Amino acid sequence: MVTGGASGIGAAMARRFAAESPRALIVADLDFETAQRVAADIDAFPFEVDVADPDSSDRLIEYAEDTYGPVDLFCANAGIGFAGDEQTRPEDWDRMWNVNLMAHVHAARMLIPAWVARGEGYFLSTASAAGLLTNLKAAQYSVTKHAAVAFAEWLSITYGDQGVKVSCLCPMGVKTPFLDAAAEFHELLDPYALEPAEVADVVVAGLAEERFLILPHPDVERFFQNKANDYDRWIDGMRRLQQSVFPTPGNGHN
Repeated sequence: MVTGGASGIGAAMARRFAAESPRALIVADLDFETAQRVAADIDAFPFEVDVADPDSSDRLIEYAEDTYGPVDLFCANAGIGFAGDEQTRPEDWDRMWNVNLMAHVHAARMLIPAWVARGEGYFLSTASAAGLLTNLKAAQYSVTKHAAVAFAEWLSITYGDQGVKVSCLCPMGVKTPFLDAAAEFHELLDPYALEPAEVADVVVAGLAEERFLILPHPDVERFFQNKANDYDRWIDGMRRLQQSVFPTPGNGHN
């Protein structure tokens, strides 16, 4: 099951999973019309869901279990992002919090008890390199993706000995409409941008190896290590990067 499966990484993962001949594959998205088209291409089943709504999320999982049997792999992939800071309206903070984190919590609340009882199940959280590092000029995105990584980590620690597997996908730039909408970040991310299908291949390999962190961009691991090795130096480096990409008047930049 893939949420946010109508486009971008979600659609690419659904197509890649279809090549593995699953007994059933559900493409779930708020954009039901596009989800239908993706599902039709790969002999999957579309479902309209608002992952931020716990009742809608419950209906998705209940439908899957009632129609096709136990859920083996749940990909909590739906996400949103926009530029913002501490001045952003509270309702916009809440919206991103609900989609990027609480959607994962809603799904886990439904899935974990049955997985623990079965002794197996796999939860794939799509977070972001921003969840390990940060995203310049995007406070809400950085904070909620950090929270998604933390929740996936907590699930793995808490239920890993009971058969529940957890992986956390943390890509950087990917050639999707999501990246196109963030025009101010093109200069920064374009050199790293991967095709969604490339990310999907890395996901399948990471799931097969049961890796917790799935990193389509090898540089992210290096950046993450730099951060852990010397946090203050890393923050100073990120400030310099911010000044080079988004110069602040009065700091020696024209």
